[in-house]
Amino acid sequence: MKKHNLTRILLLIILLSTALTGCSLSKTGGDQNGPLEGTITISGAWALYPLVIRWGEEFQKIHPAVRFDISAGGAGKGMADALANAVDIGMVSREIYPQETEQGAFWISVAKDAVFLTVNEQNPVWGNLQSTGISREKIIGIYLTGKITNWGEITGRNEITAPIHIFTRSDACGAAATWAKFLGKHQEDLLGIGVYGDPGVLESVIKDPLGIGFNNLSYAYDFETGAPVTGIHIVPLDINNNGEVDPEEIIDIKEQALEAVSAGYYPSPPARDLNLVTKGSPQGLIREFISWVLSEGQVYVREAGFIPISQDKLEEEILKLDE
Repeated sequence: MKKHNLTRILLLIILLSTALTGCSLSKTGGDQNGPLEGTITISGAWALYPLVIRWGEEFQKIHPAVRFDISAGGAGKGMADALANAVDIGMVSREIYPQETEQGAFWISVAKDAVFLTVNEQNPVWGNLQSTGISREKIIGIYLTGKITNWGEITGRNEITAPIHIFTRSDACGAAATWAKFLGKHQEDLLGIGVYGDPGVLESVIKDPLGIGFNNLSYAYDFETGAPVTGIHIVPLDINNNGEVDPEEIIDIKEQALEAVSAGYYPSPPARDLNLVTKGSPQGLIREFISWVLSEGQVYVREAGFIPISQDKLEEEILKLDE
């Protein structure tokens, strides 16, 4: 009888020990009072990549036992990876996926940015574009209908017959989807030579004096100087179609672009929210990281060259995690 009781006690101890060990090895880092530990895998949008890298670095300073595996590859890849559970978190612009395809997707808006039209710094009509901007109708003529094929047609300078070399994105991405949405269509409707990634489009325009492309804010402007990246100009949008660049439409430097997007002068789209997405409601370590992003992590949004989401929107996103 004593032997039987001893066996039961030993079995209880083993089970309790196993349960505790299981907790300490989980992605949440153990019990609620223990340190966070584990690896968070993230992939997706080039637009959000620089900011998520910064968030990962800062979160790791607080929780050194947490590791990050972060890769860019386009919002399409991020969405697919997240829904397939190939990564913990996808970096996605919501424009890329219609609601009906979001099978189990849990969306959290974490920052704002915008897509900007770029041309080479040696563009033959830059002097005109700088003062007149470019209307949405003319961009449609370039990127959708193909009715505008040379630089003189944009500015009314008939003596300029240099052709427009159009660049777009080859990868399924939020930037192209957002740009196309601004023009009333979808990414697959955009004309041009498909180039992979934000850096690829940027490099193509830098190398081609007749090139035109579009880039996310963090790639169009130099992080250190706030000026457009060397080799390009950023074309202001003539939002009210009055044939001139009004003061609120000037985006010569990053601070002006940030203000235009934040104040709503720059249209949405191509301004848009940037999102983190998970398969189902995030739990454990993943939830802790996203919760931190929406609280302490917001201080790094502006520092990294992005636009914070509004306080009301921020509170909505925080409530989602508690539902």
